[in-house]
Amino acid sequence: MSDVTAIHNLVQKRNELKKEIAKIIVGQDAVVDQILLCIFSGGHALLIGVPGLAKTLMINTLSQALGLDFKRIQFTPDLMPSDILGSEILDENRNFKFIKGPIFSNIILADEINRTPPKTQAALLEAMQERSVTIAGQHHKLDLPYFVLATQNPIEQEGTYPLPEAQLDRFMFAIKLEYPTFEEEVQVVKRTTSDAKTVINPLFTAQEIIDFQHLIRRIPVADNVIEYAVTLVSKTRPDNALTNDFVKNYLDWGAGPRASQNLILAAKAHAAFNGKFSPDIEDVQAVATGILRHRIIKNYKADAEGITEEVIIKKLM
Repeated sequence: MSDVTAIHNLVQKRNELKKEIAKIIVGQDAVVDQILLCIFSGGHALLIGVPGLAKTLMINTLSQALGLDFKRIQFTPDLMPSDILGSEILDENRNFKFIKGPIFSNIILADEINRTPPKTQAALLEAMQERSVTIAGQHHKLDLPYFVLATQNPIEQEGTYPLPEAQLDRFMFAIKLEYPTFEEEVQVVKRTTSDAKTVINPLFTAQEIIDFQHLIRRIPVADNVIEYAVTLVSKTRPDNALTNDFVKNYLDWGAGPRASQNLILAAKAHAAFNGKFSPDIEDVQAVATGILRHRIIKNYKADAEGITEEVIIKKLM
């Protein structure tokens, strides 16, 4: 199959996938779009939202529609690395045997990742970066495709362990979930309080998703689009010559080179989803907020004046 045919195929399959997810999930179109961009770009996502917005249900539905294995890990203060990675035990013949933990799956929902200590957070983040884990000196490869979706509750600060900036940077997207509209909430209540059973049909195989990930990486990008993405990221750094006074006033730290890489990868996926064979500047702008939101650090002045990350990112474009 040629790459042109494969792009047309991806557009069609993505539309079918969204219809399949909509059987269960009401609204949240922008959230679903960003998660799909993340999966087909080979990245990971951080989902920020208050409890009860169907984060777990959304990922479970998505994994069924993608035909992938799904595991949910509830992060707690007493969770140990071995609880998620697995551990070695002595079998009946007194030989060591490795029992795989829940991290050995295609889609991992790391629920409330900021509730567990840094030691356990780091164990998960190593798997995200390397797609492998090392236990008792043994190297174990994880099954591909591999996608981590971590959730954070923004209203709880007590008893939490916020992710350090270096670890936040490993997430391709930070996706904010908002409350549903009145009409959407009415639909949610109707669906969830009836006895109807909805069947989700798997539309992909693991190999198809890997092939689409390679296809997206093969998409060519014009130099001016890459330069635009790098310029956009450079503008977030207060000490950079390209930076405007607004950023200097409200930001302490800007985004690193990983943001530029992710902007281009996500722009390629965004272009492919829309049937285009190469991304343009509009594709970069469409994904910029989700990619830069968690990579810029505001100062006290921005907090005092109610300036959000989204406002700052819009000023850069």
